Amino acid sequence: MKIGIMGGTFDPIHIGHLLLGEFAYEQFQLDEIWFLPNGNPPHKDVTNTEGSLSHRIKMVELAISGTPHFKLSIHEAVKTEHAYTYKTMQEFHNLYPGNEFYFILGADSLFSIEQWKYFREIFPTCTILAAMRDDKDIAEMQKQIFHLTETYGAKIELLCAPLLEISSTTIRKRAAKGLIIRYMVPDSVAAYIKERHLYRGEEES
Repeated sequence: MKIGIMGGTFDPIHIGHLLLGEFAYEQFQLDEIWFLPNGNPPHKDVTNTEGSLSHRIKMVELAISGTPHFKLSIHEAVKTEHAYTYKTMQEFHNLYPGNEFYFILGADSLFSIEQWKYFREIFPTCTILAAMRDDKDIAEMQKQIFHLTETYGAKIELLCAPLLEISSTTIRKRAAKGLIIRYMVPDSVAAYIKERHLYRGEEES
């Protein structure tokens, strides 16, 4: 099977995540997209209480419900130590040797990947699908892809997808103020956040 991997804190998951997964699924004729909520991300400050993690997992479940090729994986969420991409992809590569993995990331991550921990270990385990920000970035992205391919033997493809200017931070700030977050997240996720008063009282700069 050809499996797309979408990692993130998903705090909360939003329409941009889902569109990126759907376009990867279509463009590269994948069989499934696995959404991996990260329980203990190394580069983000997440309120990693059991409640917070369970809420993030539940929101992913709600968001992907009804889309058979979208799957939830709690492979990283159950880990108590930091979950690094290289480690996760090595584990998937060993656990599912018959699968072909495609790791989905944004343009910013493509340019910063050499700062990731043991980033070289990622390349043998998967093909990277790098989402373009817009047409003007194609030349720079192709230059970066050439660099990573020639230097490290990476397998990288450009992913054409509409990248919306939506961030989980913006959604949390709006939810904290009781503002509408509809159209930014699926209705089921918006209802879940409202019913459980998630992010209320948070003070973010």
